[in-house]
Amino acid sequence: MFSYLLRRLILVLPVAFGVSVICFLLVQIAPGDPLTAIMPVDATAEEQAAMRAAYGLDKPLPLQYAIWVGNLAQGDMGRSIATGRPVAGEVFGAVQNSLLLAVSAAVIAFPIGIFLGFLAGYFRDSALDKAVTAVSIAGVSVPNYWLGIVLVIIFSVNLGWLPSMGAGPGGSRDWSWNWEHMRHLVLPAVTLAVVPIGIVSRTVRALSGDILSMDFVQALYAKGMTRFDVLIHVGRNAASTALSVMGLQLGYLLGGSILIETVFNWPGSGFLLSNAIFQRDLPLLQGTILVLALFFVAMNLIVDVAQAAIDPRVKRS
Repeated sequence: MFSYLLRRLILVLPVAFGVSVICFLLVQIAPGDPLTAIMPVDATAEEQAAMRAAYGLDKPLPLQYAIWVGNLAQGDMGRSIATGRPVAGEVFGAVQNSLLLAVSAAVIAFPIGIFLGFLAGYFRDSALDKAVTAVSIAGVSVPNYWLGIVLVIIFSVNLGWLPSMGAGPGGSRDWSWNWEHMRHLVLPAVTLAVVPIGIVSRTVRALSGDILSMDFVQALYAKGMTRFDVLIHVGRNAASTALSVMGLQLGYLLGGSILIETVFNWPGSGFLLSNAIFQRDLPLLQGTILVLALFFVAMNLIVDVAQAAIDPRVKRS
């Protein structure tokens, strides 16, 4: 197990390097000048040159990248062009809020998706299977930002049960573990959970249905095992692939929630990324994309190690 973990860690290093290069270059080659948002329209050529020198934009791209990576190694992501605040503080605060939202959505989505998938797989080609399939397809097909707006209209505007925006009372962006703040988490978490429910249930349904049709399942019944014990064996065989899908979905929940966070004004990384794009804030944009991408890489590493711990065949391969 240790050698497998060491190999995976070694493979992560070039991936992380490639991610940093792509994050840096994609932002740099985007059209437009990032300093136009903060420079006065009548700025002289000398003032523009001084501003570029202050942010290091007057240097060649390879040198800019080397300086950026060197600062990253010291925990310095630079300062936001729009606000002047340290990028690291803004990014990590937003990522914490996004992680809270993503984990909450995963806690809702994964158990429901697994349960529905096992039901559909066990009663394959039945009316229950068709109903679960319809629910799964609807969950994947419905645009989640549209669903979020509908839920706001129903539960916030018409019924007045739940707040519609912000992470706390009065549109606050500060999170605390109390009921008033947790009420703000319900609608965005439920909205974000709909797509993973459909994906996980479809995956588990296909896995469990295929495994139940294998010969060893009949052998287990022939040995006198109960239906529950057989399902435990089926779950163990399906766990490795299902875990891989759920790990990817958790990464997508963290990095792909920009529309949901915008709809609910949730102060997460997606909302921060949206503002950075519109403001052409290069340091903030680079820092946010890099942290989200590295989280995705780390999530894949954790899933690979968990798969190897569950299924010894992964280590042998």
